[in-house]
Amino acid sequence: MSESIKPAMNLTPRQVLEKLFRTVVHGTRDELADLYAPDVLIELPFAPPGAPKAVPGREELRARMRAAAGQWEYTEVDQVHLHDTADPEVVIAEYRLHATVLATGRPFTATYVMVVRVRDGLIAASRDYFNVLENAEARGVTPDLIAGMIKGAG
Repeated sequence: MSESIKPAMNLTPRQVLEKLFRTVVHGTRDELADLYAPDVLIELPFAPPGAPKAVPGREELRARMRAAAGQWEYTEVDQVHLHDTADPEVVIAEYRLHATVLATGRPFTATYVMVVRVRDGLIAASRDYFNVLENAEARGVTPDLIAGMIKGAG
């Protein structure tokens, strides 16, 4: 775990997500991974064809983030709406993530909804919903995504 970010067991789930959003823009990928529990399960129900539907474990997440390094730079998180639930460990987050595709300099915005479980100051589970068309458009692969969706439906 990075020295700069340690789990704060007294943080609420809402505070952990606020820290996550700050770290996305101002921290490193390692610092971001360190906000997750070692055995976290991140589910991606809307992942496009060919992409994993889940990321099991912090080190798998860290490896995926390192592999994506250099593709884009996150610049801002806005329109954040956090919703508490009846379960004190769970919070729902709606937000927009702004970034720049480094190869083209093209800015893009991605819309997300996350259902997050926080335990002992770390994200223990997350179900992340995102607009795959926004992501594909930013990377210039919308036709490939649509072809993959058609093929998967057939």
